[in-house]
Amino acid sequence: MTVLVTGAAGFIGYHVCKALLARGESVVGIDSLNSYYAVSLKKDRLAQLEPESGFQFHHVDIADEPAMRSLFQTHRFRRVVHLAAQAGVRYSIDHPMDYAHSNLVGHLVMLEMCRSVDGFEHLVYASSSSVYGGNTSLPFSLSDRTDNPVSLYAATKRSNELMSFTYSHLYGIPATGLRFFTVYGPWGRPDMAVFLFTQAILNSKPIKVFNNGDMKRDFTFIDDIVAGVVAILDGPPAATAGAPHALYNIGNNRSEPLLKFIAVLEQAIGREAVKTMEPMQPGDVKETYADIEDIRRDFGYEPSTPIEVGLPKFVAWYRGYYGV
Repeated sequence: MTVLVTGAAGFIGYHVCKALLARGESVVGIDSLNSYYAVSLKKDRLAQLEPESGFQFHHVDIADEPAMRSLFQTHRFRRVVHLAAQAGVRYSIDHPMDYAHSNLVGHLVMLEMCRSVDGFEHLVYASSSSVYGGNTSLPFSLSDRTDNPVSLYAATKRSNELMSFTYSHLYGIPATGLRFFTVYGPWGRPDMAVFLFTQAILNSKPIKVFNNGDMKRDFTFIDDIVAGVVAILDGPPAATAGAPHALYNIGNNRSEPLLKFIAVLEQAIGREAVKTMEPMQPGDVKETYADIEDIRRDFGYEPSTPIEVGLPKFVAWYRGYYGV
């Protein structure tokens, strides 16, 4: 049975497609290939997927309802991994309509498409640790409040969770939302810290260290994320609280100081960074830390990649991809 992966040319989407294909699934990937970051990187990810016999790609915007309806009528997808979204916390400050288009309208279109399929089995969709807002209770737990987002991006991701629960309640659509915590690794996004820092250090340029370095993040290596996504796809939720809908944190279950992260990256690169200390950015949070007890209990999820292992893998990919 064919799996639909939205955002297939994106960082996580690409790796999820690779994992599904490796275990013999047929995969249809879609992506709008927008210009939020270099389209060339997205096309190069697709170039790794397209030779696979079980893979098809369609250049489609998830908010284009007629195009999505045509695709669903052709394939009648029963399983969907929905990762397409307008990403970025800081970008949402100046480009709010992009988030309304992709993250609100696009997510609603996806829910409508899933409800159009008889016997639909499971929608796995991307949420974010950003939904916890300025929460200071650590680690972030599924029982924590999520009604005080500090960025529009976070607000759209929490809206996705609420919309999905509603459709699960009304129409019985099995759906699982995954609150991702700072994902990094080979083929990663150019707007993320590990990419920006590596690029700057290798080019002898300063890196911006926000909140004067007094920040922590639950950095999660891409292989650990993908293992969780695929396991959850195979395990749709039972109906609880009137709906077959579930939420999980998916992170590394440890919070690393930003300055330690930079030190490990410097060691992997073999060069010291020139640091420019900056204040906290609007919409940012000081610390993230995932409580993963629920996903560990239900799926045996156990992240196994510390930054001391994951960062050298990213640096090796970066050097190879850019010929550094």
